[in-house]
Amino acid sequence: MDSATRHVLALSRRGLLGGATGLAALATLQPSCAQERAAGDPFTLGVASGDPWPDGVVLWTRLATDPLAEGGGMGGTTVDVAWEVAEDERMARVIQRGTAQARPELGHSVHVELTGLAPGRTYFYRFRTAGHASRTGRTRTAPAPGTAADIRFLNAGCQNYEHGHFTAWRHAAAEEEIDFVFHYGDYIYEYAGRPIGGRGWGTVIRSHHGGETLRLEDYRARYAQYRLDADLAAAHAAHPFVCTYDDHEIENNWVSLISQRDGGRRFPVATPPEVFALRAAAALQAWYENMPVRVASLPRGNQITAYRRLRFGRNLELHALDTRRFRDDQPCGDGTVEPCEAVANPAAQVLGATQEAWLRDGMGRSQARWQVLGQQIFVAPREYAEGKRSMDSWDGYPAARARLLGMLQGKDVVVLTGDVHRAWANDLALTPGAAPVAVEFVGTSITSEGDGSEAQPIAAELMSRNPHLRFHSNRRGYTLHVARPDRLDAIYRCVTQVSQGGAPREDRGHFMTLAGRPGVVAA
Repeated sequence: MDSATRHVLALSRRGLLGGATGLAALATLQPSCAQERAAGDPFTLGVASGDPWPDGVVLWTRLATDPLAEGGGMGGTTVDVAWEVAEDERMARVIQRGTAQARPELGHSVHVELTGLAPGRTYFYRFRTAGHASRTGRTRTAPAPGTAADIRFLNAGCQNYEHGHFTAWRHAAAEEEIDFVFHYGDYIYEYAGRPIGGRGWGTVIRSHHGGETLRLEDYRARYAQYRLDADLAAAHAAHPFVCTYDDHEIENNWVSLISQRDGGRRFPVATPPEVFALRAAAALQAWYENMPVRVASLPRGNQITAYRRLRFGRNLELHALDTRRFRDDQPCGDGTVEPCEAVANPAAQVLGATQEAWLRDGMGRSQARWQVLGQQIFVAPREYAEGKRSMDSWDGYPAARARLLGMLQGKDVVVLTGDVHRAWANDLALTPGAAPVAVEFVGTSITSEGDGSEAQPIAAELMSRNPHLRFHSNRRGYTLHVARPDRLDAIYRCVTQVSQGGAPREDRGHFMTLAGRPGVVAA
């Protein structure tokens, strides 16, 4: 990270946290005597950490004594929250203490941006307020840029609460020596709650609380419901996360400030952009409030800069991308359709001009062995029967994809993807049939679309029509990756079912790509 960026973030931190990192005098972590004692446990939503740098991480919690109620049961007052960081899980060797303020304007969330930690080290942390203590979380700083350590990380997302149990997160929490979890998005789903046993695009196993999320309080309650899940809470308490968003954090298939309710055949009553902008602003604020991200990602209304870059030793640089906020509207009316003339637009944007230039510059300057692009939507071409293609993937924007793939030539690049609720391993080439320039490892969902299946005829047809699609699985879970100097592995881990909790974990595929020899290889 350059010095200018550090300076801007330092100024922002001081403004938001009020110097939270320097209060070592709070040795007992007791709040002010003037602060009212909370009636119940305010740490019901757990703890989390994220965005690890070599010298620090973000610590997160959000206070809520009544998580699904408006205001989380916390009222309209600002609450002092004490925090501490230790070298041991028993919290006997505390190395930093401080206080932060949980403000009602930010949903009583707390984001503490730590500095002064040693690189590549595991630390433990907790919070206290009003006589209550949080659970103890575990986190890890990134290795120093010159360190040659292997980097172990997970790729996961698409966790529809109604479609099943988050058992995969419990298995993820048990993974050892994880440097970070990349959450590509669809952390929540915006749909109104449906009766258990009902069906839509998946059987309802457990119901969403409330109606469709439209207002800030709706989104806050929906995040609270997801955060109350013990398996998800365990994963957040076990590993640092790098979080981005996809579409369901606001509304299915939104892009820019364009709602999917566009006045077309599927949604004849359109949502005007100025009205959708209000919903987007509420949703993005709730996303920030509930993610362990730095203040640089704090939205200003519906304006947000969530893309960012993190370095992990000598072996990996992660470019976390935003493929929604700056993208042109899906061409041809969206959906999986035959491409229309608009698909050929040479100026089409997925990342937007500013983010695209940022990515090109960062990849050009990076000295890491592996460049990892953490993003949301399918990059590899997928031609369906009758020449149809998905307009909500990079297939709807071939000119933008060509520019992206052009950046990858001559580098060791892995693209992480989600969104489609199935696991894939794909070769990425500049033109059909050419040698690959990179690989794409697509993570399956945590729960979305339910248990899945062993066989899927559509996938077999797709693979025969598109030979660069090298592997497919329709089970739920996550992907474990290991970045080494000579290769980067992808181990596809799944659970046997999500309709019942406690399912065992299984490995369904193990692939890799070799340094200097791009392409998917069976391990």
